[in-house]
Amino acid sequence: MRIRNQVSRKLREVRVFARAMESKHHPILAQIIPIRRCNLACSYCNEYDSFSKPVPIEEMLRRIDRLGELGTTIITLSGGEPLLHPQCDDILRRIRATGAMATLITNGYLLTPDRIHKLNAAGLDYLQISIDNVQPDDTSKKSLKVLDRKLEWLAEHADFAVTVNTVLGADVRNPEDALTIARRARSLGFNSTVGILHDGTGQTRPLPAAQIRIYEEIRKLETAVFSFSHFDHFQEKLVQGQATEWHCRAGSRFLYICEDGLVHYCSQQRGYPAKPLASYTKEDLEREFHTEKACAPYCSISCVHQVAMLDEVREAPREMLADLVARRRQTDPSFQPPFLLRAAAWTFLDNPKAKTFGKAAAALLGRRSGENE
Repeated sequence: MRIRNQVSRKLREVRVFARAMESKHHPILAQIIPIRRCNLACSYCNEYDSFSKPVPIEEMLRRIDRLGELGTTIITLSGGEPLLHPQCDDILRRIRATGAMATLITNGYLLTPDRIHKLNAAGLDYLQISIDNVQPDDTSKKSLKVLDRKLEWLAEHADFAVTVNTVLGADVRNPEDALTIARRARSLGFNSTVGILHDGTGQTRPLPAAQIRIYEEIRKLETAVFSFSHFDHFQEKLVQGQATEWHCRAGSRFLYICEDGLVHYCSQQRGYPAKPLASYTKEDLEREFHTEKACAPYCSISCVHQVAMLDEVREAPREMLADLVARRRQTDPSFQPPFLLRAAAWTFLDNPKAKTFGKAAAALLGRRSGENE
């Protein structure tokens, strides 16, 4: 069952990528909040409260359906703590019914073997669990000491992919914990990522030199060819305190839907454009695709970065693929592109029957590419 799910997930990932290459007129990723309440109270977090009720299931399903109508290819449940929603599994099933990939961000406290099996049955594709330190402290109780048993249960029972995320930043007390957590995640067969701690608007400060060394060590743990950790020029500049020139597609390729059903740019820029998802249209997507965001140069919201990277691939595929290989060779000079990468280069770049990258992607999807290119 696990192998079959892995194959199915990879095939659907290819479809997400191909659709992103074919068209710029649909959301690639949406984060949606089923409940704002959280069972923890981490002092650095501004995305929770201690009292909100779950969004009624009928309303949540309508919102998921609307995201499907807009063509959204990945839908993430966030919070708060989304596992506090009593019908979280039904929401995940509805996400899968729209054809989108279903992902979930959790603090992990509510995970048990039984809960993991229910997530399997609901069709969850990816789970991200955030761990901030090795030992709990006054800032965060999301510690490896508390959550390690949960990680073992995930390794044993989860049919979905798991990513363990940790953080670095000037205010992090024990930055070496991030490397310990990343190594533990890898030992269990999970992916590991590291985020840069941001303020209440998503902005960052440069990392101290010692933390930059830890950041580089964590990056070296990644072995996947197509990993964003080898191609994250956003983070590479942020850790040095440098601005990044890029065009943020929030409100278009990335949507953040709060518990009130309003579309915002992201979790740290709530209030813009703040239009109800129920009346969000293709015209709104087109407008926000071109809107400049003043917060972009020092933004640390990695999910928005990753969406932008896909559009960079779409706009300059040959250069991006070449850069991807070059960056991989920085950590492994003997690296040779595997068959999959060579095949992708031929399919999308060298195939004389595919005059554009978008048409090659459409061919992969088995349908014609039209005016959306």
